[in-house]
Amino acid sequence: MKVNTFRVTSLTLLALVIAFFLCAFTSPIIFVEPWIMAQAFISEETRFALFLSLFTATSSTLISLAIAIPIAYLLSRTNFRGKTLIEGFLDVPTAVPPVALGVMLLIFFTRNPLGALINENLIRFVFEVPGIILAQFAVTSVLTIRYLKEVFDNLPARYENVARTLGYSEWEALLYIALPAIKRSILGAALLSWARSIGEFGASLMLAGATRLKTETLPIALYLNLVAADLGGVAAISFILLMISCLVLILLRKILAGGFSA
Repeated sequence: MKVNTFRVTSLTLLALVIAFFLCAFTSPIIFVEPWIMAQAFISEETRFALFLSLFTATSSTLISLAIAIPIAYLLSRTNFRGKTLIEGFLDVPTAVPPVALGVMLLIFFTRNPLGALINENLIRFVFEVPGIILAQFAVTSVLTIRYLKEVFDNLPARYENVARTLGYSEWEALLYIALPAIKRSILGAALLSWARSIGEFGASLMLAGATRLKTETLPIALYLNLVAADLGGVAAISFILLMISCLVLILLRKILAGGFSA
């Protein structure tokens, strides 16, 4: 009997990859005393970090969607001079490491006169909670724009064109024709943006700092507990982040599979 070497090799590699991630995912749970993890779960610091992460991720996601939807629709439906250059420029933030992006924002709000004016007189971003939201927005907004532009590109424009002939404005065509047709994709974009915001670390650390019980999101709490050699806190927060990731992926697969109405 001839052995299918490709299938054997592929299955072996698949098993190794699965085993690798299973070892990584289960180690914090298996090799840390249960009572230590339990204490970390119910600690004030963990509860604060969880609440702050949920609040900032939700806020930045809503802001990203509110800004990304009209921009993505414009880029998809309108041709204008310089469009290719603008689309290329919007790709730049995705290539910049989040830590570097956070440093740039920090310099802007502390050294640039306009940024300093905003930070000192309007909204304080440096080492404050709004800085976390802004850092998350900076990381996720362009990703949301690119994702939604592709969605609009794949949506036939004929119904919107008919609506325009009936007197609809561009805003009305977007709100009443296009958005209802892609609401499942919008929910998917929101989940992806929210999940990325929950896990955002580098830009938030640079702009908002890592102050316990002030700017301490789950990734920041993980970092602080690791520096303090608190394995219980590290294990508990790692487990929370893993569960959030699993939940988001389950919901996303459900949406993409058509488990929710369009």
